[in-house]
Amino acid sequence: MRGFYLSLSLAFVVNGATRYLTSLPLGLGVDFLLVIALILAIVSPRHPRLTLLNNGAIYLSVIWLGFAVLELFNPEAPSKEAWFYAVRAVAFYQLFTVVLILLYVKTKEDIYFFTHFILIWCVAAAFWGFKQIFIGLDNYEWAWLLEGAIKTHVLRGVLRAFSFLSDSGQFGATMGYAGIMSIILALGPFALRKRLLFLVASLICFYAMGLSGTRGALFVPASAAMAYLVATKNFRSVAVGLIVLGGIFFFLKYTTIGNDNYTLRRMRSALNPEDPSLKVRLENQKKFKAYLKTRPFGGGIGTSGTWGLRFSPNTFLAQTPNDSWYVKIWAETGVIGLTLHIAIILFFIFKGFAVIFSLQDPVLKHYLMALHSGFIGIAFAAYGNPILGQFPLNLMLYLPGRHLHYRGYRHQQP
Repeated sequence: MRGFYLSLSLAFVVNGATRYLTSLPLGLGVDFLLVIALILAIVSPRHPRLTLLNNGAIYLSVIWLGFAVLELFNPEAPSKEAWFYAVRAVAFYQLFTVVLILLYVKTKEDIYFFTHFILIWCVAAAFWGFKQIFIGLDNYEWAWLLEGAIKTHVLRGVLRAFSFLSDSGQFGATMGYAGIMSIILALGPFALRKRLLFLVASLICFYAMGLSGTRGALFVPASAAMAYLVATKNFRSVAVGLIVLGGIFFFLKYTTIGNDNYTLRRMRSALNPEDPSLKVRLENQKKFKAYLKTRPFGGGIGTSGTWGLRFSPNTFLAQTPNDSWYVKIWAETGVIGLTLHIAIILFFIFKGFAVIFSLQDPVLKHYLMALHSGFIGIAFAAYGNPILGQFPLNLMLYLPGRHLHYRGYRHQQP
């Protein structure tokens, strides 16, 4: 399993590292480590039983990868080369990580270790973001901004922290994910010292989320909190949670308290239907709708976003920002691909709840509630940003949010 954790570690820092090592294809290093981890699992004399792969998570991941392979032959796609780059984030990582976790995660302690591992990395990312805001950027980070990112990362003279991740959007969502997971764990059946550590981690990550200036990140803890309340099966808690979330919504939507604070102003703009950036996104979605009306399989994987601009820069899909993971899937795989993708996500969400409800071990149950709620939070927030296809979330989420709960049946008893 070391190969997977090396892959995950590299996934955290790879985007930041490319600002310093611009000529190296570091992203392929993650793929290489995942392949090595899988090979070691197969050839190891202590390899686990391959019958574990007879699993619904595998079937769904194979179906999605199979659909993605068929997209290679989409006649609308102007570049086959783009497919080989883009399919990794769309389908490859999902299948690879679920295979590795089903082969290697055997105990509750493995789940606990994974959770702590990603939280440590997230706190480290938060502190690098603090360094950017309170100490300043280094020359390489400034060079990256001046290449074009400054348009979205310095707004009205205020820097949006991006840490060593791909951008401020990914940083904000990752911090929201880690923050809500930490606060859920702080409510768990643990010793006071451990709960305080989780609480401190949540405060650090939520503060970093605010410094990212990412409005869409607000929906990560909001939707994850509701998912957690549902997972507790305590309807009184659900009612209280709805009241609290409603109060936060009212505060942000209908008051101007604290408006001199940049972070609050940014968060409030996420709830403003007249926000100019929201109007642009909705207008772009109308354009996609017209374009895709006669293209049920979309324009081909790799034809929009960064890969589209690289391999087919003069096409409609490349020139029209998707600004959303689901809009990206819609644009590239059509209504058929989007329907299949959302159906798979919904299956994992409901199956995850079913497994959590069946668990008897309170510690394991709380860890899985935190992981699953975090996944749901990112799944909802992915409508506003293409975060599901970027490092490190695409590896972190495919592991716990969709697949760890399948192993939960093995650990139901305390």
